[in-house]
This record gives sequence, C-alpha cells and structure tokens, in this order.
Amino acid sequence: MAKVILFDLDGTLLPMDTEAFVKNYLKELAPKVAHLMDPNDFVKALLAGTEAMFTNLEADKSNEKVFEEKFLSLVNVKRDEIWPILDEFYSKTFPTFSYLCEPTDIARKVVEEAIGQGFRVAVATNPVFPKAAIYHRLKWAGIDDLPFELVTVYEESMFTKPHKEYYEYISNHLGVKPEECIMVGNDKQEDMSASLLGMKTFLVEGYVIDRGEPQYNIDDKGSLEDLYEKLSNGESIFKQEIYKQDS
Repeated sequence: MAKVILFDLDGTLLPMDTEAFVKNYLKELAPKVAHLMDPNDFVKALLAGTEAMFTNLEADKSNEKVFEEKFLSLVNVKRDEIWPILDEFYSKTFPTFSYLCEPTDIARKVVEEAIGQGFRVAVATNPVFPKAAIYHRLKWAGIDDLPFELVTVYEESMFTKPHKEYYEYISNHLGVKPEECIMVGNDKQEDMSASLLGMKTFLVEGYVIDRGEPQYNIDDKGSLEDLYEKLSNGESIFKQEIYKQDS
C-alpha cells in the first residue's frame, strides 16, 4: 500500500525545457567569474563537478562536498574567492530565470489532492543544485509553502538519479519501504529507475526526457491533468487503501 508520493520538479511540477534552461543558466553564470578565471574553463570545471555528483556512490559525502572537491581541483582559485560570487548569483540572478518556465496551477492542485488523499509528499528533484536554486523553482511552481516532508537539495543529499541509492536514501529518510512509494516524474531514465527498488512509477507527459536506454517499468502515464483526475478518483496505481496520516 502506497504511503508516499515523490514528485520530480523540473519538467514535472514545473513545466520547462530543461536543456534550454541549463543553457541559459550557464550563459548567465560564467561571466560572473570572468575576473577570476576564464569563463570557458569555469564552465568545464562546473560540468566536471556536476558529473562527479552523477557518478559518486560514496555514502559519507554530500553532493555539495563531491562537487566542491572536484570543482576546486580543476581551478586555480580558492573557495572563499569564488563561492560568494556563486551565492550572490543564486540569490539575485537565478530568480530572474522564471520566464524560462511554464508554471501551471494544476501542479499545486495535484500536490494538495495527494495530501488530501492521505499521502505523504516529498520533492525528489535531482539534487545537483543548491537549496536556494531549488526553492526558487518551488516558488515559481507555486508550491513552496506546501508541507513536503523532504526536498532533496545538494547540501543535504547523497547520490543522484538514476542510482537506486538515491531512492534508497529517500525511503530510508522517510522511514518507509521503497514499495510504499510512488515516483512521479517526466524522465524515463532518471525518474522511472525508481522501479528497480519496487517503487510504482507515473510518467508525466509534456516534457518527457528519454535517452533511449535503459528503459524502466512505467506503471502509468499521462498529463498533470490526468494525474490529478486519477488521484481524485483513486484510479490506477492510486487505487488502493490509502494511508492516513493520523492512523
């Protein structure tokens, strides 16, 4: 019986073209450090640090620590020289990127309906961004004030999608078995890989990302509107004895 719904953010609760968003993000960020280092070298180090987070399986290191170690090993600047610039970027410039997204009221309705049905809810976004950047996106989606029990951010999280360890980390943190969770997302590899642990999966259509291989089990799919209707009516993978938070 499902107790928890894990929601992806980008392309799921916050409709967006992720590739276009990242391209703009890098274009705006790189010039901010030009007085310290070549912007092209900065982007290479940033991407290498990100890749390190994607491949790391050391349970004793947060994603932030993994990124920091790799990034700083590739640049000739000190942490206290560049981190304040990055922090200021996320607090002042990053919020202006909201125009690259297509927020919809149905996202909030979906989460509120899930809560109303008795599900516990969490945001299972790939934790390769700082908390500030992720919470800005929650605000754009109009859901930053909802009672999520967990939002995966890189300062506090270990592992990344599509590793099963990421989903194990979430289920352990929430004190539930993987098979008691439903993963809702738009990425056929990163999100649907949750099925490897026995989590049910719902693919949100509209901004689907599919790299071809590997392919994972998809229990159901549809638009956010379809998801709302199925939640409301207790259909598909949501048709079961619903866990009540006060039970």
